[in-house]
Amino acid sequence: MSHPLLIAIVGPTAVGKTAISLRLAGDLDGEIISADSRQIYRGLDIGTDKASPAQQAQVPHHLLDVVAPDQVLTLAQYQRAAYAAIDEIHARGRQPLLVGGTGLYVRAVLEGLGIPEVAPDEPLRLELEAYAASHGSLALHARLAALDPTAAAAIDQRNVRRVIRALEVCLVAGRPISELQTAAPPPYRLLRIGLTRPREALYARIDQRVDEMMARGLLAETQRLLDAGYAPQLPALTGLGYRQMIQYLHGELDYDAAVATIKQQTHRFVRQQSTWFRLDAPQIAWFDLQEVGYEAVLAHVTSAL
Repeated sequence: MSHPLLIAIVGPTAVGKTAISLRLAGDLDGEIISADSRQIYRGLDIGTDKASPAQQAQVPHHLLDVVAPDQVLTLAQYQRAAYAAIDEIHARGRQPLLVGGTGLYVRAVLEGLGIPEVAPDEPLRLELEAYAASHGSLALHARLAALDPTAAAAIDQRNVRRVIRALEVCLVAGRPISELQTAAPPPYRLLRIGLTRPREALYARIDQRVDEMMARGLLAETQRLLDAGYAPQLPALTGLGYRQMIQYLHGELDYDAAVATIKQQTHRFVRQQSTWFRLDAPQIAWFDLQEVGYEAVLAHVTSAL
């Protein structure tokens, strides 16, 4: 008996994953599992471009609105929840589609990453954050390299949050995180679909989407979150869009500069996403949506069924 199929749809922000996945889910009797590290937060709807209520009514969605903005969902918790959703969808005789642009979430599910079960240690994190603030991210990365050179080689020295997590695991568990991370591929047939567009076309779509987010009320959404008592320093509110709106509300940026910064930082972010997904390039079937349409994607999926 062959393993059940899991379809993964990946690609950079604003490339068109939502439109393609909604149509595929409709044609394949499918359900969508979000692989987006910001859409897990309740109340962060406009700035994360979460599927609208109408879209969620059209196709069942999973792993949206999982935690409050001041709560933590660890990668291990996300992975377990994703596997549970996939298995439930298969049990109903429907087709699961893992859709999103958070590369680590996608890898955790598709590769069965072994994720160390080390609970967050807030005092240690604050200590490491203070060290990074006073000595710089390079010095923090050097501390990780001394403890776990394998992990340090795999983590960008500018990604302070991931460096801190790796150090936290090393220090709390007493073993390098690279030793604790193993992979056990899940029991699914995997079909990886990558969506792309030429860089300038993607930038234009990003800029248009940011303008639409502003028109839909991103500023008001940010203010509501602050009024609800959520601190600006929370990871949920330091992401693209919310950080710049908070800077505007605090008088640190004028409105036009805040909007322009969101666009510029999102351009930079999609370059990082592209680099991440290129690592899996041999396993991903890429479709340039400037050259081909939905029918080409559907034909590829149908050939794998």
